[in-house]
Amino acid sequence: AAITPRSKIIIINTPHNPVGKVFTRAELEKIAAVAEEFNLLVMSDEVEHVRIATLPGMWDRTVTVGSAGKAFAATGWRIGWLIGPKSIIQPTLAATTRIVFCSNSPLQEAVATGLEQAQERNFFTIQRDEYAARRKILTDAFDRLGMKYTNPEGSYFVLLDISNVDFPDDYPFPESVLGRGRDFRACWFIALEIGVSSIPVSEVS
Repeated sequence: AAITPRSKIIIINTPHNPVGKVFTRAELEKIAAVAEEFNLLVMSDEVEHVRIATLPGMWDRTVTVGSAGKAFAATGWRIGWLIGPKSIIQPTLAATTRIVFCSNSPLQEAVATGLEQAQERNFFTIQRDEYAARRKILTDAFDRLGMKYTNPEGSYFVLLDISNVDFPDDYPFPESVLGRGRDFRACWFIALEIGVSSIPVSEVS
């Protein structure tokens, strides 16, 4: 029912932001089968996992999106790249000249150097292990508090169930916070009273 005659493209985000879901090879194969059956393109925003473009028959219909923000934890750099066949990449180059007026050349060079040196420096393995250690500190604290959360298969976001987080009804939230979702108010309260910053999921676009 999700595929109609107007459908043109399937967009995949793995690991999903912010849920942390990582599509398995079997799941990607099912998505690939749908894309081939209905002649759809696939845009895959992914980092260091099974690439759908490597599955049989998928290279010619897939554009893979890479990001320095995800790969190197350099979110503010806003440097990304596309990998795909010329038939897909060429039109995106034409669009880019009208969308991105000026890119940051020094940061592009820095990212290129990072990609060149990542393997020899074992960067991604070290990064993954460090993230796992940090995540365990956080989830161990949630376990001690008896709080429910999702354990992400990828990415560094842990989604916390705040349904049992109580804060005073008369807590002095600023006007900019009042009227927003309960998760936003909870994040504000936790930041000010406990000193831990978090991101309200209702605010994630």
